[in-house]
Amino acid sequence: MKKLTRSKENKMLAGVCGGLAEYIHIDAVWIRIFFILLSLGDGIGVLVYVVLWILLPYGDSPDASFGFKAGEFSQRVENMGQDIHQATSNPHPNTMKFIGFGLVVIGLFYLLKVLNLSWLAWFNREMLFPILLILGGVILLYQAVRKNER
Repeated sequence: MKKLTRSKENKMLAGVCGGLAEYIHIDAVWIRIFFILLSLGDGIGVLVYVVLWILLPYGDSPDASFGFKAGEFSQRVENMGQDIHQATSNPHPNTMKFIGFGLVVIGLFYLLKVLNLSWLAWFNREMLFPILLILGGVILLYQAVRKNER
């Protein structure tokens, strides 16, 4: 059985999205977009990403298991610093696309909120998480159906 790990090959920052995508067999782009959108609400996407960054080992580590043993926490946090340094000194070519996408979506969200359009009065932050869950489910179903058609 395949274990949930971070990906060394398919990563932009820490390999969390790439590892999740490999585990559930979908394109990592969808996971990255999901995390961006999940971060819009109360920032829970950032928290979930950081927790998974700490808990998930790289797939090629000899003891690749979810979580960590006593005394490993400081090593995992130190590795986070190394990952951040590597991501900033040698960024993935698509990183700017995702940052741009995230900024556009965040900007649109706040612009619509400030415009206070009457036909959009029903939309609020509390609706964002259920909408994201539905969107994530639709994407997973679409990927599963498309995979079965091949």
